[in-house]
This record gives sequence, C-alpha cells and structure tokens, in this order.
Amino acid sequence: MIEVENLTKNYGPFTALKGISFHIGRGEIIGFLGPNGAGKTTTMRILTCFMPPSSGQAIVAGHDVFFDSLAVRKRVGYLPENVPLYPEMTVHGYLKYVAKIKGTPQKELKIRIDYVVNACGLEDRRHQIIGQLSKGFRQRVGLAQSLIHDPDVIILDEPTSGLDPRQVIEIRELIKELGKDRTIILSTHILAEVSLTCERVIIINEGEIAGDIRLSNGGVSSIERDSSTQTSFNNANVLDLEIQGNAMEIESTLAEIPRVDVIDIRDSIYRVSYPADTDSRSEISSTIIAKGWQLLEMRTVETTIEEVFLRLTT
Repeated sequence: MIEVENLTKNYGPFTALKGISFHIGRGEIIGFLGPNGAGKTTTMRILTCFMPPSSGQAIVAGHDVFFDSLAVRKRVGYLPENVPLYPEMTVHGYLKYVAKIKGTPQKELKIRIDYVVNACGLEDRRHQIIGQLSKGFRQRVGLAQSLIHDPDVIILDEPTSGLDPRQVIEIRELIKELGKDRTIILSTHILAEVSLTCERVIIINEGEIAGDIRLSNGGVSSIERDSSTQTSFNNANVLDLEIQGNAMEIESTLAEIPRVDVIDIRDSIYRVSYPADTDSRSEISSTIIAKGWQLLEMRTVETTIEEVFLRLTT
C-alpha cells in the first residue's frame, strides 16, 4: 500500500530526508518514531501530498504522490498533530463539509458521518460547536475527519494527545480494528502506546531510517538495519537473578560460568547475559544451589522499544 524509494527532501542547503526507503503492506499498523527534527513530519507531509519530495518516489495506494496527488488524497486519511478544525462549525457540519471535499457521494454522507461519530465517541457532541469542545473531544473530531471518506491508508500524528486513559484505550482498539484491512502509520512520542498497538516500528533519525523493528508481545524480536540483512536484535539473552548470599563471592562465581557475563548488580539482583544461541539457565541455577545460596527469582529481561529507540537515536 505504501512504497517509498530513495526519498529525499531538501530545504535549501539542509537535507531533511536522505534517500529513505521502506514498504508497508495492507493490514499493517506501523509505528513511525524518531526524535524531534528527525524527518517524521516531513515524511508524513510528503505521503499526504502536502509537500513534494526533492527526489525519489512514494507510491500510496497505487498512486504516485507527485504525479497523481489528487488520487492519493482521496485514498488517505490524515490526522496532523495540530488538527485544522473550524471552531465556529458544529461537529456534524464540519464532518459533512470534509466528507464533501473528500468526494464522498451524497447518498453515503449520512452513513459515513454516523459511522465516524459512533466510532470516535462523538454521539453526544454531534451538534455542539467545535470551539466549545475540550481538547480531548477536538482530538476525536480530528480523528473522525481522517476516517470520514473510508480511506485505505490512515496516517495519524499523536492520535491520543489530550485524551483521558479510557479514551486512549478506546482509540487504541479503534486503530487495531481499522488496521485489519487498512494500512496505518502511527506517529507518537508515547512509546508504550506503540508497543500495545503495533507489531512493527520504523525509526528515523537525522533524515535516515535507523531501524525497521518487529515487535512480539510488546518486546523487540528483530531489527532490520538495511534492506538485505535482518538479524536478531538481541545477540544475548539477559536474566535478572535475585540471590541471597555473599555479594562478592556470588559475582565472581557467576562470572566463572562459561559464556556468562555479569553486567549489572543492584542490591541482591544480579543481571547476567549469555549468547542467544545457548541456554545457560540450568547451569546458572545448579551453580547457585551447589554454593548453598538462595535463588529467590530468575527472570528473563525483554528488550523494550524504549531501549532500542535510545540506542538507535543517540
């Protein structure tokens, strides 16, 4: 649904995008992450035809963003970080206006408006003036306008901004439901939300793709650093061991176990690592027992998206 090849964007002498490439298929919900100034907003503006690229190609829903921008706009729903609402209009009036601009047939207007009003929890605010709404409800109106024309591709920039915890959960479930047969790009600074919503994350840094990451059960399973090589992100398994005994003796004994490294000690918790292609848990536990120490807990430490983000952007 989205094919980006060698996309660049120059602002005078400054290069915001340095030949980035990525592909996203139908039914994928992608987290699009990066520090401020990394090129996220520029990429989203190009994909939504708000600005042209300097070079390269971007195909969205089968249409080129440069040569066929009108067709792209009809197939894409976009929620920018600062939603362009009309404060003097009612919610219903605004959604009807946007639907007409997007080319929604007259006979489908009521159906589409009813759907997005219900999906975004705006039933009780349908006839209220937008300027009188709270930030959270204005955000819901912005999300509703991005869905009003039943787009194939949805690009969301900070969709849960200003929402309370219950609303965040509702929007998260809506995004998951929409993503079953659509392509969704989710850009947010809330990394925990990405882990709960996405199975893949693209990280951009300084105008380049820093990593294409697969998530599993909220943790990182693999990372692709270029188009040809995909490897396990973790080259080591990591365990937290809570052990009662003499700290210096425990540390030296653990370090003597073949292929096991002690990487951190906090109080009675020892963090150790060993190669990903081995399983040293049995040897570790038997060594502890043989020494007469108490092993209170052995816990696998999962690599989080937060850790990967920091490693790839600093």
